[in-house]
Amino acid sequence: MNYWLLKSEPDDFSISDLKALGKTGEGWNGVRNYQARNFMRDDMALGDLVLFYHSSCKAVGVVGIAKVVKTAYPDPTQFDPNSHYFDPKASHEVPRWFQVDIAFERALKRVPLAAMKANEKLAGLLLIKASRLSVMPVSAEHFAEIVAMSEAR
Repeated sequence: MNYWLLKSEPDDFSISDLKALGKTGEGWNGVRNYQARNFMRDDMALGDLVLFYHSSCKAVGVVGIAKVVKTAYPDPTQFDPNSHYFDPKASHEVPRWFQVDIAFERALKRVPLAAMKANEKLAGLLLIKASRLSVMPVSAEHFAEIVAMSEAR
């Protein structure tokens, strides 16, 4: 099993929004960074667990756990000229962007970014080293530490 961290702005799509969708979950669309795309396309597998992170808000941090319920497939927003995520260079024959579907597993007590930065056990966490990336792998040890930090709050 692999572990991941996915960022979402809560005004656009929050952990509560994901929870409301139930077991079917939601496609994680609109990712337009090649490294993040490659993680989803090449490395995410069914059942992988995801730390759901609220970004670009007053209370940034990990707020829940989700699960990958569908592996990578072409992101349909790349083909929609009315979408903010439209890519005129993408085609159905050669898609450029991919998404996975994730479903809600459980909410966590928020673990703020500042607390993660202060935790020496998370020193190698990619979130701290490459904070602009919206999809990133997390080691099993880091995943467990963040969950433990939530439970201790």
